[in-house]
Amino acid sequence: MKITTPKAEASAPVRIGVIADTHGRFDPELFQCFAGVTHILHAGDIGDREVIRQLERIAPVTAISGNVDGFSRSGFPAERVIELAGRLIALRHVVYEGQEVNVTAARYLDRVRPDICVFGHTHRPFSTWRGTAFLFNPGSAGPKRFRLPRTVGLLRLFPAHLESEHVFLGEC
Repeated sequence: MKITTPKAEASAPVRIGVIADTHGRFDPELFQCFAGVTHILHAGDIGDREVIRQLERIAPVTAISGNVDGFSRSGFPAERVIELAGRLIALRHVVYEGQEVNVTAARYLDRVRPDICVFGHTHRPFSTWRGTAFLFNPGSAGPKRFRLPRTVGLLRLFPAHLESEHVFLGEC
């Protein structure tokens, strides 16, 4: 699934790899999926620091913890805000509960006012706009669970727009 908004410019985008819910599994296919990215964002439930070490072989990594990691007890913060390619990007593991943004996450988004919020937890690849913030869940790259696909995400940041894509592991 690819989302583009609004029109493309001629300049090359900044490519960012997005991953979540690895639960201790590093899939070697990630070397191919994330080839050429300038940064990787991990939205929690890392499961094992070796996952981060392997991702760092591809590009610099910004990671947060999730419930599987014991949140900030893992040594990774539970929330993080960074700037990449002139965009304010928030990372928070839990944003959605059921079909809507939970109250705590809504307060966080209203306080931080990010351009992009990367999250995980649901294991479902998902993207939507909430006001001016683009919310993006890459899905789960960990062990297959339920009937959900194993996916990662790619963000391409242009000066005036962004493109997002969910990539199915096994199809990189």
